Amino acid sequence: MIESDRLPTLNASRVALRWLDEGDLEALFGIFSHPDVMRYWSSPPLRDREAAGQLLAHIHDSFRRRTLFQWGVARLEDNLVIGTCTLFHLDPENKRGEIGYALGREHWGQGYMSEALHTLLDYAFRDLDLHRLEADVDPRNTASIQSLESLGFQREGHLRERWIVNGEIQDALFYGLLRWEWQGPTGFGGMR
Repeated sequence: MIESDRLPTLNASRVALRWLDEGDLEALFGIFSHPDVMRYWSSPPLRDREAAGQLLAHIHDSFRRRTLFQWGVARLEDNLVIGTCTLFHLDPENKRGEIGYALGREHWGQGYMSEALHTLLDYAFRDLDLHRLEADVDPRNTASIQSLESLGFQREGHLRERWIVNGEIQDALFYGLLRWEWQGPTGFGGMR
């Protein structure tokens, strides 16, 4: 998969997917403590800055074990982390993984995550040679559903009462995208 001691930087037109470090703790806290951002997440909002430090430690430890690749989504204009994109549950034998993403509330609706996800998917299929990507989304999260469907993900199932977050039972929609379906920025869709 990735042989380096950190994730590669992946550039899009206005954002870069880059390694997260201690200087990003305030940004991580701002993103993952906001109730609107975490509304449909499978865990509650971060409670304090110490939790952001624990999140960063988990991200780095999981990368060392090659079980989770979580990039910061940083604006190119100022290198400020405004979100994250993640590949996780990686299964190299079956060439599959799952994606996750979060964007700071004040940056919604500006196309940043669309750019970041296009870049992530292109990297996952081309450079990591994955065959299948999956995503789990709350049925009420219409913006995320639209994002996935615009990328070519197909709805494959409805998992009833899959998550319990802060005492609330939540369903999940399951989406999948195959390598040969991907029509990313380099236009290599159709490859098997």
